[in-house]
Amino acid sequence: MTAKKVPYIVPVGPIHPALKEPVHIELTVSGEEVISADFTPGQTHRGIEWMGLSRNPVQIVHLTDRICGICGVTHSLAFARAVEQIADITVPERADYVRTIIAEFERIQSHLLWAGVAAHELGFDTLFYLAWRVREGAMDAIELISGNRVNYDIIQIGGVRRDITEDQFEPIRRCLANYKDLFGKLKMLFLEDAVINSRCKGAGRLSFEKAMAYSTVGPTARASGCTADLRADYPYAAYGDLNVKPVLPTVYSNDINGDTYDRIVVRIFEIAQSIEIIEECLANMPVGRILWEEKVAGILAACKKAKGEAVGLHEAPRGECLHYVAMDLAEIPIAWKVKASSYSNLHVWPLILKGAQLADIPIIVASIDPCLSCTDRVVVTDAAAGRTKIFTKEELTRLSYEKTRRLMQ
Repeated sequence: MTAKKVPYIVPVGPIHPALKEPVHIELTVSGEEVISADFTPGQTHRGIEWMGLSRNPVQIVHLTDRICGICGVTHSLAFARAVEQIADITVPERADYVRTIIAEFERIQSHLLWAGVAAHELGFDTLFYLAWRVREGAMDAIELISGNRVNYDIIQIGGVRRDITEDQFEPIRRCLANYKDLFGKLKMLFLEDAVINSRCKGAGRLSFEKAMAYSTVGPTARASGCTADLRADYPYAAYGDLNVKPVLPTVYSNDINGDTYDRIVVRIFEIAQSIEIIEECLANMPVGRILWEEKVAGILAACKKAKGEAVGLHEAPRGECLHYVAMDLAEIPIAWKVKASSYSNLHVWPLILKGAQLADIPIIVASIDPCLSCTDRVVVTDAAAGRTKIFTKEELTRLSYEKTRRLMQ
């Protein structure tokens, strides 16, 4: 007589070798199969939004660059775009092209970092080291342009702080040519390897309907067949001059399965797309200024006259990033709220983990490329009373409406 399997709980994290950042995942398992899953973020909240509300927009740009160590341009560009809309600041055309180039280099290095992590989660450490070594080319190009490998600080309200000079074009083109030569090898190793195929195909499946219902973004959404891509849907910076099309798994195969393998396909081919975008920007780089106003005092003077609210959007490597800013004739914003890409994607973990094998949990969790530092939100603690309050979605929605009404009055 076969013994009945008794479900048991497997806690993963908040600190765990399979997780880049602290998050607690609770799995209910029967044998080797996951029956249900839940997760609890909140271990890396740093109060950046709160700090920003005592600083002016130029100072906040420096803070936004530090929300995420990988997405140095993502948050600063989204924030700057929001302020520029409120203050009616027009970014010079050349600055838009520089912004696009640095954003696409960021996409390349972010996807390669993720590819290395994915290989590591599969136990393929040779590929992990290769992916991260290849990533150095994009990091070198970013350093050449901005002066920094991390926290680039290249975005300014009204443009960029650093130009791409003529003598930098050639080393950037050499970097892109090197990636073109390596692309075939990367594609073969990640998409044609028998072990990666067997471990990733069918694992962590997310249907098109569920991807839409849960409002997923970026490669996670596109791997399920959603065509959402801000660069194509709502062009900004130099993207309006480019023919950017969302990358779907059909670029490599005839089927869309929405599984971990399809998420690898999308990211690998988005690297090739980013190379083409950068090449086109270099070939058509307009001449002119890189700042709307060179003096910081002039930028702050415009901010002091600004009144209104706006949303700045950017298609980050992980998907849509949103910054909401409200200003009211003062140097310091009266409201600033960040919605990172992972905030939209983490909610599908319980869906894609259900039915998975215990050994596949690390790669499925990593397949959405989560960033907890970007995502974590505040928990309010009343230390005097010894109570902790965690806000539900309904409570946060109600409080948001109430705050909006107060601001409007």
